[in-house]
Amino acid sequence: MTLTVPDFSASRVLVAGDVMLDRYWLGPTSRISPEAPVPVVNIEGHEDRAGGAANVATNLRALDAVCAVSGVIGNDEEGHVLERLLSDAGVTSLLEHGAPRTITKLRVLSRNQQLIRLDREDRADAVDAISIDAFKAGLAAANVVVLSDYAKGALRDPLTLIEQARAAGKPVLVDPKGAQFEKYSGATLLTPNLSEFEAVVGQCHSDDELVQKGRELCRRLSVQAMLVTRSAQGMTLIEADKSTHFAAAAREVYDVTGAGDTVIATLAAALGAGATLEQSVALANLAASIVVGKLGVATVSRSELRQALHRRGTGGRSTLTPTQLEQAVNEARARGERLVFTNGCFDLLHAGHVAYLEEAKALGHRLIVAVNDDDSVRRLKGEGRPVNSLEDRMAVLSGLASVDWVTSFGDDTPLALIETLSPDVLVKGGDYEADAIVGADWVRQSGGDVKVLTFKAGRSTTELIAAIQRMR
Repeated sequence: MTLTVPDFSASRVLVAGDVMLDRYWLGPTSRISPEAPVPVVNIEGHEDRAGGAANVATNLRALDAVCAVSGVIGNDEEGHVLERLLSDAGVTSLLEHGAPRTITKLRVLSRNQQLIRLDREDRADAVDAISIDAFKAGLAAANVVVLSDYAKGALRDPLTLIEQARAAGKPVLVDPKGAQFEKYSGATLLTPNLSEFEAVVGQCHSDDELVQKGRELCRRLSVQAMLVTRSAQGMTLIEADKSTHFAAAAREVYDVTGAGDTVIATLAAALGAGATLEQSVALANLAASIVVGKLGVATVSRSELRQALHRRGTGGRSTLTPTQLEQAVNEARARGERLVFTNGCFDLLHAGHVAYLEEAKALGHRLIVAVNDDDSVRRLKGEGRPVNSLEDRMAVLSGLASVDWVTSFGDDTPLALIETLSPDVLVKGGDYEADAIVGADWVRQSGGDVKVLTFKAGRSTTELIAAIQRMR
């Protein structure tokens, strides 16, 4: 499957569930306490992060999705901190003060190692459930709903919320808790981990048994699909007519805290942006591989997803509008990457093109290819050209391993695009003089380089077309 990262800003997600505040105290330790056999940590810093359902919401905002969160907090200092964190992240807060205190988890860390976690929370039955009015306030604007259940009391009646959302035509994704999945009946998708899943259906001794029991559970609950997250074994998507396994993509597992929140947030963002369920799960699996390499409750950005796809070499190279390309270029520059730019008609792709583009890519980290649109090709090459449409030419180029981003331009030259992007390296084929290359002066004045690459004699689109015509 070739993946691209969609425009998540089209997603409008309502997250409802148990919100909490995650606190971190950080410092070195160099001795053992004389009072007990425990390390003494000298606290030098602290950090507050949104947790639980609030972490799902901040993950969605990190992907540029529009998000509102409904939950219950206490009227206390921790609740005010959580509201501020959500506001700073751009999350619309629908939080209610219906808990004796805001659920807070304090983690003490030294040398990136968690030494202890201290929880402050009340009984689930002491926390008011999310009100229907608060839920409805966010439902009208949403195109996807996420229920994030941590069994803290806010989702005491998820069935009513599911019925409200489905009546409004909104898909509902549920991160479940406990062994009573009936309360999630009618949802679109459940995302239990393997232990949660087996607590409901019994132990699964094989992949086939897992799929069979998953389908039976989907039928019993009237749920469309089940995504079982299986840690180092990846994820298994179970649907009525098929199942798909996604291998774990993590290179190094550093901290699994909050990984489930990242999974369901990425799922919701991708579905809301128009991706298929299978594509959405693949992106969620990739996001999980990124977030477990971070410390504590964390988020994943669109830029990180695109970079991970590039690193894997299985996707992420895509056709972009000039505006999208400018954003991708800014993100690449922030990562310290060297950008190479070239342009052409690329009407009939041949071995000369492939060699030339591979040589161009070797000059930097990212290769941008700008393609003349059909009208400009016609002006340059005459009637009968191009042989292939702009859409087809860009699709073929974006499939090459050497090419990162493909865009188009309608002018006779790409000068305006070059001035906007200011690439680090401007390249053309060996039949050009460096000083004659369009945009060369601009790139040099901006501190970049201009390169003329090896000319591949005997390979040209014009000669290919002539040879084909002679064969008629």
